[in-house]
Amino acid sequence: MEEKKNKNQLNIELNEEVAQGVYSNLAVITHSPSEFVLDFIRVMPGVPKAQVKSRIVVTPEHAKRLMLALKDNIQRYESMHGPIKNIEDGHPGGGGSIPMNFGGTTPQA
Repeated sequence: MEEKKNKNQLNIELNEEVAQGVYSNLAVITHSPSEFVLDFIRVMPGVPKAQVKSRIVVTPEHAKRLMLALKDNIQRYESMHGPIKNIEDGHPGGGGSIPMNFGGTTPQA
């Protein structure tokens, strides 16, 4: 029984560079009939041009598994920490826009 369990186990390697992670405060998702493209972007205050930090391409089936996993994890997070506010619900830049000054002053050259 133990051997069968080990055969189904997947070893995942996480090198030091990837383990550091990449900060993103915006995601843009597009799709075709055969794939979903997830672009993770970092928007910086006072900088009019944002930069894609990572692009992940997945199958529609994997995109749905990711959505379900995110939904489950968000529910668990909110049960521990309270509801996550939507931008439309009163965060800076309400109405779905991205706040370019992050609530501080906008730098000028």
